[in-house]
Parts: sequence; structure tokens; C-alpha cells
Amino acid sequence: MKYLNLTAGILFLFATTFLYPCTNILVTKGASADGSVMISYNADAGGFMEPLYFAPARDWNPDDSIEIYDWDSGKYLGKIKQVPHTYQVVNLINEYQVSIAETTFGGREELRDTTGGIDYGSLMFIALQRAKTAREAIKVMTSLVAEYGYYSSGESFSIADPEEVWIMEMIGKGPGRKGAVWVALRIPDGYISAHANHSRIREFPLNDPENCLYAPDVISFAIEKGYYKPADGVFSFSDTYDPATPSSLLFCEGRVWSIFRRAAPSQNFSEDYWRAVKGAKPYPLWIKPDKKLTVQDVISLMRDHFDGTPYDLKKGFAAGPFGCPVRWKPLVWKVEGDTTQYAWERPISTQQTAFAFVSQLRSWLPREIGGVHWYGVDDNYTNVYIPLYCSIKQAPECFQVGSISEFTLESAFWIFNLVANWAYTKYSYMYEDIRKVQKELEDKFFAFQPAVEKAALELYKTNPELAVEYLTDYSNAQSQHVMKKWRKLWEYLVMKYNDGYVNDVTKDRGRSPKGVGYGDTFFKQVLKDRPGYYDVIWRKNQETKTKKK
Repeated sequence: MKYLNLTAGILFLFATTFLYPCTNILVTKGASADGSVMISYNADAGGFMEPLYFAPARDWNPDDSIEIYDWDSGKYLGKIKQVPHTYQVVNLINEYQVSIAETTFGGREELRDTTGGIDYGSLMFIALQRAKTAREAIKVMTSLVAEYGYYSSGESFSIADPEEVWIMEMIGKGPGRKGAVWVALRIPDGYISAHANHSRIREFPLNDPENCLYAPDVISFAIEKGYYKPADGVFSFSDTYDPATPSSLLFCEGRVWSIFRRAAPSQNFSEDYWRAVKGAKPYPLWIKPDKKLTVQDVISLMRDHFDGTPYDLKKGFAAGPFGCPVRWKPLVWKVEGDTTQYAWERPISTQQTAFAFVSQLRSWLPREIGGVHWYGVDDNYTNVYIPLYCSIKQAPECFQVGSISEFTLESAFWIFNLVANWAYTKYSYMYEDIRKVQKELEDKFFAFQPAVEKAALELYKTNPELAVEYLTDYSNAQSQHVMKKWRKLWEYLVMKYNDGYVNDVTKDRGRSPKGVGYGDTFFKQVLKDRPGYYDVIWRKNQETKTKKK
């Protein structure tokens, strides 16, 4: 008997290590510029890094099983039955252009079933191995938790194929109650949606199976547990299973607001809801963007520090003298002698991103060419999205070496961390250097994409396997190229900003570095903190001053 260990070689320090990780954007065909379906994902958690998941398609024997390990903790949960054939999966996209992402919302703690047999991470990977469409993936996931029990806390899933995209929310029933309650809604064509660690499905139709699927007991279970009374009005999944708190609004709905306000500025979405103003109207589950979105647009939306708003993390004293948007954890904090709880803003872009992607799914192309997983590692603001085609037969080596406890210059994760962490020391200067190289690489990928795919299509007409080999070579070569380019960038930044200066090696052999100071905002706070201390003046003898007193 054979066992498939879905998590072999993976570190399990995901959502449990940091509150409020991950962000997803969902884009329908009618809302995209080229007619593709897209979903995005930031896998955010401190202390988390894993090799790029790669599972080739294969056949299995009738008695084969899968060993299940919780994605977060690595805890062994048991075994489940294998199916006769599984599809290829590259990270979180499969060979049929099905892609899945998630954000954890937690929800009611008492509904976590610690005896469950399958976790949310395993659900995603197994569904991708078994499903040819988004609807099939939903069926696989919900059937598995019904049979084996759901181990994780509340989750929001983005589930997409080249035709449609769904948001599904799921939470367990507590210890001793196998299964889960869940709702899945198809995003209407022409609209986009987003979620970020807070349940967002409220009301949903009970008689529209084309656009809405749900657990038969999703309402009756809530009534049984005393969470909901029909007399209270229309049933809301979010309000019932994940009631809003000031923290869930500040940390989670704020990211949704920032996506919506940038995608549809004409709609003037108020910040009141995410700023936890009592009685403020929640944001809709989906919106119509002002213009149709490209892959580049979605990447841009995922690079966000509340830029250009009163909450811009590059502004204010907390950003330091060089406008650094990073707020070191913990997210929530207190001051000694003060009972008030304080918190930093939680933006979409964050330093603890392990990996991120935008899946581009296209129905008019052969599936081997149509599915592109635009993949990057580390902080979204300073990473590069690289095209990995869903059909590639070999994963790029630079995404498969190293670990969170094993530093190596051969790992893209660590190379991107070297650049990002160095940039945090003088952000407003270094980001401009980083952005220049980032833009150069990504612009080239998008400029090359039509030609690359035209060549792949020509090969596909006579030899599909040769087309796949071509895309494999392209994806791997570009990954290694970016890796080398980013290492050179790191070396350049270390040289240019050595010892806090801004150095120009083209002048005077680098022997005349420029000191750039801190800026008025920082200086004023320094002076306020210690009045008179920094004055360059003649001072009275300290002993004389003491005697006079």
C-alpha cells in the first residue's frame, strides 16, 4: 500500500504564527481586460517558508491512501482513501487551470473540531489533484470534510477555473460533530471580490443552485447552537459564524476597502466600516470595477500600504525618517501603565509574506498554455511575479531549496529577503532602486508573453509534449534569471547604501559618500523628546549651575 504525504518537506508554521494573514482578490471573465479569470493570494505568516509544491499527475492502486498532516502545525491527522488518478499541481494551480487560494477567518472558537481528519491546506491540494473545474473542487472539498471531519478553524476559499470563480466559506461543528457548515457563491460575471481573514458572505439565495451552493444544515445548525433565531431576520453566514469585532474590521476589512477603493474609485467607499464606526454599512461582497483589470492591475492591487490615503504607512513618525511602511510585530500592543489596547494598521503588503501569486486562467487556449501562475516570494512590494505555466514538468530549483531555518544563497526566498530587509533600513531611497529592477523584469515578462505563447501554440499543433517542454524551459529559465538579477541587486544595494550613506562609485572612486540625514519630521520629534539637548551652543559649567541652585 502506498501513501501520499501532501506536506513532505514543508514547514508548518502558517496561520497559527501570526494573526490576520493572507489576502485574496477574485476577478471574473467579464471584469478582466483579456477575458481571463484571475485569483490572487498572499500567503502571509512570520516564520513560514516552504518549497514550491509540485505534484506530477499519476495513477494509483485501489488500496493506496493519503497521509494527512495539518498545514499549520504539521500534526498527523490520519489517512484518507486515494482516487485512481490525480492531476498535476504546481503550487496552487493544476493542469486543468483550476486554482485555489484562501484566507483564515477563525470564527467561533468552539466550532474548531480538534478531532477532524482533514485540514484546510490538505483540502486545497487534494481538490486540485482531483478536480477539473471549480464546481468539482467545491464538491471534493465539501465531501471530504463530510466524510473525514474538518480539523481547521473558519476559512474563506477562492476557487476558480477558466470560466468562473467562487468564494466559499467553511467552519466546523465542534468536537464530536463530523463535517462542516459552508456556503459557496459564484461571483457574477463582470464583478470582482476580495477577502482578507474575515468572513464576508452574509445573505445568500436558498434556491439558486447555479450560483449558490451550501450545506443543508448551515441555518438549522446555527439555530440549534443558539447563534441565530429566524425572528432576528434574514440569515447571515458572516454575522452568525464570524461576528465582527473592532480588530477584525481594522485588520481585515481595511484591506478589502483598499482593494475596492482603488479598483472602483468612482464608488467612494467609506472608511467608516473598517475603522470600526458603530452602525457603518459593510462593504459589498463584490463590486463592478471602474475599468477591466489586467494581471498587472491585480499585482498592483496586491502591492498596497494604504498608499495615498490618510492611513498611508509610509507617512508619519511611525514610518521613521525614511518612510518605511513596515510595522514590526506584534500587531497589537499596550504601553506600560496604560490599559488601552493599541494596534498598527494591517496592509495588504507585509514583510512576512512567504509566497504570493496571481493565477491567470484562459478558456480560449489549450489548458497547457492557458493557465499561468504568476508567482513571487517574500514582501509583495519588493518581489517579482514570474510566469510559471500550469503544465510545466519541472519546478524551478530556486523555489525548492532552503527553509526558514536553512539559509542559502541558492534560495529565491532568502535572496528576496536579503533585498527587502536591507531596504527597510533606508526605504524611501532603496525602494526606488528596487522598483526600477522590478518593473524592468515584470514589464519584459508581459511584453514577451504573446510571443512565448504564440510559439507554444505553434508547437502544440504538431506536438503538445514539445510545447510543454518549451514552457517548462521558459518558466525555469526566467525564474533563475530573476534569481541572479535579484542577487546582483542585493550586492548593489549593500554597496550603494553602505554605513548609512548614499554612495556613488562613479565619482571619486566612491570616496565621497553622501550623508542624507533624517528629515524635518523626524528631527522635530527628536527635539520634542529632549528639548535643548541637541543645541549646538556655549553652555554654562555644570558645577556652577549646581552651586547656584
